[in-house]
Amino acid sequence: MTKLPTLTAGFILTLFSSFTPAGRVSSAPGAAPAEAVAVVPASFRPNLLVPSLLNPAERTSYLAAFEQHVARTYLRAGLMGAALPLPVYRQALLGFYNLQQQGQIQAGTRTLTIADFSQSSNRERLWVVDVTEGRLLHHTLVAHGKNTGEEFARNFSNVEGSEKSSLGFYVTGPTYQGKHGLSLRLQGVDAGYNTNARTRAIVVHGADYVSKAFASQHGRLGRSQGCPALPAAESAAIIRTIKGGTVLYIHGPAQVSYRSNLLELDAALVAFAREQQRLTSRPG
Repeated sequence: MTKLPTLTAGFILTLFSSFTPAGRVSSAPGAAPAEAVAVVPASFRPNLLVPSLLNPAERTSYLAAFEQHVARTYLRAGLMGAALPLPVYRQALLGFYNLQQQGQIQAGTRTLTIADFSQSSNRERLWVVDVTEGRLLHHTLVAHGKNTGEEFARNFSNVEGSEKSSLGFYVTGPTYQGKHGLSLRLQGVDAGYNTNARTRAIVVHGADYVSKAFASQHGRLGRSQGCPALPAAESAAIIRTIKGGTVLYIHGPAQVSYRSNLLELDAALVAFAREQQRLTSRPG
């Protein structure tokens, strides 16, 4: 199992056990998990649009609620056991809420897909998570580009014809039937990292070379022309889950520079707090 470099399991469990949203009751055994709604201050201003207007008290309160939400949904989804590092999950959530703050995904969007290209391609390094309920929807293999590396991803590019993977955040688009069957268009929304995805025809699709059998025979997973390719038997179900305006985050190894504006904290906190307010104010 991947070791967490920052928070220990005990510390996460302490956060989880000490944080109970007001007015919510734990699910009965066997019941579907309750939504992981964090508590935000009653003074939250829904019309707050400019992150710089956060005063120190607001920022402290929103940040505490956000970190609790990260820890709670991470545990609830079983992401530690599924070997998704907590810092990668947290980073993906920052981008998710920044995209919501920018209006690039709708309020109420709850599906986040994470591909951790710092891990071996022989491992199941793609996760699809419902970040509202804290539920792991899919967990599987994913290929990187042929010029990105062999077993491990080393080199990334936004250049057409590079046959390399691109890091960062994407918003999923519509599906179509291509040479790989049901496929999913991607819009790269991370300036400087993946904004040529559409012209490069970087899409999600299934491929026979994405399988444990292939990795066992060749010592590594097969590679794409830059697309995050999935196992052929699982791709259609995953594509139907994540299509139409959800977020995909491709994380890279530590030695590769990645400094995205979509990791800005305060803007993410504003969107996060607004989303929690929306969830807690719903009828019923």
